[in-house]
Amino acid sequence: MAADLIVGLQWGDEGKGKIVDLVAKNYDIVVRSQGGHNAGHTVVIGDKKYALHLMPSGVLNPNAMNVIANGVVVSPSKIIEEMEKFDDIKSRLLISDKATMLLAYHAEIDQAKEKLRGKNAIGTTGRGIGPAYADKITRTALRIGDLLNIDKAIEKLNAYFEMNKGYFEYLGINIPTESELKKELQGYQDKLGSLIIDTTKFLWDNIDKNILLEGAQATLLDIDHGTYPYVTSSNTIASGALTGSAIPPKKLNKVTGIAKAYTTRVGNGPFPTEEFGKEGDYIREKGFEFGTTTGRPRRCGWFDAVAAKYAVTLNSCDEVAIMKLDVLDGLDEVKVCVAYEKDGEQIDYFPTDLDNVKPIYKTFAGWNGSEGVTKWEDLPKNAQDYILELEKLIGCKIAYIATGPERDATVIR
Repeated sequence: MAADLIVGLQWGDEGKGKIVDLVAKNYDIVVRSQGGHNAGHTVVIGDKKYALHLMPSGVLNPNAMNVIANGVVVSPSKIIEEMEKFDDIKSRLLISDKATMLLAYHAEIDQAKEKLRGKNAIGTTGRGIGPAYADKITRTALRIGDLLNIDKAIEKLNAYFEMNKGYFEYLGINIPTESELKKELQGYQDKLGSLIIDTTKFLWDNIDKNILLEGAQATLLDIDHGTYPYVTSSNTIASGALTGSAIPPKKLNKVTGIAKAYTTRVGNGPFPTEEFGKEGDYIREKGFEFGTTTGRPRRCGWFDAVAAKYAVTLNSCDEVAIMKLDVLDGLDEVKVCVAYEKDGEQIDYFPTDLDNVKPIYKTFAGWNGSEGVTKWEDLPKNAQDYILELEKLIGCKIAYIATGPERDATVIR
C-alpha cells in the first residue's frame, strides 16, 4: 500500500477533520505533518463534538495509530491537554523526536510582534507558531527529542536566551529562570517521554500499511504559494506533507482536496469573493463560521473557482470533497467566481498579487432540502447542477459532498 493525503484547498477551516474521521477506519496510521495548535479540526459524532488542534483526527478511530511527525511544531502543554480528552491515548499516539518544540515564550513573541505591527498586523492566532518555525529555520529551536535529556535542553535554552536577551527586553518579555524551565520540561518529560520516537523509521517500517496524511491549514495559507504575508509559517500543500512526514514522494498515492461550497477566511489578507452584505452574514450564522482555535468570526464569501483550480493543480488532486453544501440552503441565488478582473483585463489564473482583483461571477438558482442528504439522486436538482459546474470549473472529480456536520451526512459519489 501507500500513503493517501487530505489537504485543504482554501484558507483553512474547510472541514478536513470530518473527512479524515469519515475515512480513517480504512487506515492503520493517521499522520499530522505540519502546523501547530493554530490548526483546528472539529469532528461531530452523534451528540459529541471534538475540537482537535494538535491531535490527528484519527484518534477517533480506536484502531488507528496516530503520528505527530517531524514537520509539526508541538506545544507540550497543549498536546498534554488534548490527550486528557481520550482514554488509553498513549497506546495510540507517537510524537517525532525531530518535531520542533513550541514553548510559552514563542506565543509571547508572536503576540508582542502583532501588537507592534499595529494596522499591518497579519492576524495570526497568537499561539507562537511563526516564532517557533523561525527558531527552527535559524537552528536555535529545541526539538521534542530534547525532552529526553533535560540537562542538555536547559543548556541549549540558556544559550538561546543569552543570545536573544536584547530582543526579549525590546519586546518586554521576561526570560524564565533555569529552575522554572527545569520544572516545566521535567513535567513534559514525565507525560510525553514514552511517546517520543523516531517517527521516520516507524513510518518507513510500516510503509506497506494504509497511511493517511492529514493536512493542517490549507493551500492558500502556504508560506510559499499562499497569499503572502497573510499566510501560516509552514508548507501546507501536498509536497509539504511529504517533507513534514518523511513519506517518500513515490509512496504518495491519492490526494483528496477539501473545499467548502463557499469560501471563508480568518485573519487579515486579500479575499476577492468576500461578501459584506446579508448573504455573508447568512452564511456565517448558518454555517457557524467561528474559528475552532480562536473563536473569531470568519470572513465569508462565495466559492472562488479560480483559487480552487489553482489549489487542485498545485496539490495534484485526484478528487475533491465539497463541504457544507447545506449551509447554502435557503438562498435565492448562489454565486461562483469563475474569473478575475485585474487592471481592466479578465484573467483566469491565481496571481501573486491578489489585492487588486475583482471577481467575475456566474450566478446559480438557489435550492432547499440538501441538509442531511446521503444519496446523489436525493439532492435538489439545483444543488446537483451547482456541484457539476464546480467540478468542471476546478477540473477535478467531486467525490464527497457534506450535507451536515455529522459523520453520516455525506454523499459519496
